[in-house]
Amino acid sequence: MPDAVLEVTDIRKRFGATVALDGVSLAVEAGEVFGLLGPNGAGKTTLLSIVAGLTRADGGTVKLFGKSFTHDDREMRHLIGIGTQDLSIYPDLTASENLRFFGRLYGLRGKLLESRVGEMLAAVGLTDRANARAGTFSGGMKRRLNLAVAVVHAPKLLILDEPTTGVDPQSRNHIFEQVQALNAAGLSVIYTSHYMEEVQTLCKRIAILDNGLLRACDTLPNLLSRLETTIRVTVTNAPAGFAEQLVAIPGVKRAQTKAGTFELVVEGIGPVLARVASECAATGAGLASATTTEPTLERVFLHLTGRGLRD
Repeated sequence: MPDAVLEVTDIRKRFGATVALDGVSLAVEAGEVFGLLGPNGAGKTTLLSIVAGLTRADGGTVKLFGKSFTHDDREMRHLIGIGTQDLSIYPDLTASENLRFFGRLYGLRGKLLESRVGEMLAAVGLTDRANARAGTFSGGMKRRLNLAVAVVHAPKLLILDEPTTGVDPQSRNHIFEQVQALNAAGLSVIYTSHYMEEVQTLCKRIAILDNGLLRACDTLPNLLSRLETTIRVTVTNAPAGFAEQLVAIPGVKRAQTKAGTFELVVEGIGPVLARVASECAATGAGLASATTTEPTLERVFLHLTGRGLRD
């Protein structure tokens, strides 16, 4: 993929008898926000650790901006920013000191470092708390500072692992806006979260991992198309052949009936439901109730990974 910032091919990793990753391959395109989903233990953190150069893979290859990237390539790590699920900030340091510390780790010095510190404090809304210790911050403020230290060195690829865990709605919205702004400025992002609506809002494409395997990797519309949209209507006094009349409605793929209830698999809810009401009125049948079920990312996720509890 010529425009890929990241290419992962046949990545495998075991921890003793546990297979963490079993031949995972995917690519992140330049300038996109790429969603990574999976239940607990699916292999997400292991994959991200390998991608970030923090863990060695047992097999497979990682390419970063078209070049081979391994655990030993410390220079290329500067191209990556990591916003970890467990906060990386130091509570005894001020917001500014945290940013200076992480900036120096990536080689920033002098005026450039101070400029980046000021820019990041402003970006995450912490300028007025620049000299306050991070340990005194609210959960949302800590998360915002955690994002700032991940990008203080101006990386080309940002990995965000559960960046809104435990934050208030205002901070969550601010983090959303910052991720979108960073992406609009050209930063490619890998975004992992258990909050499906976040991924659905932010991400162009989404990968779903489970038990170390890649279950799906596609755009949201294509993922949603894996499930069907249904309308369930309860009808009184339905005439003979009423199911056949419903199937003849444009947009209805098929219909099943049981004891006065008709379940329709449809392509669009609104027009079909209006026609069902018209058919009832025309035949003297009574439309007692109607419920609809549309595909969602959460339903697709559960369809692919199951409903069993994960520890």
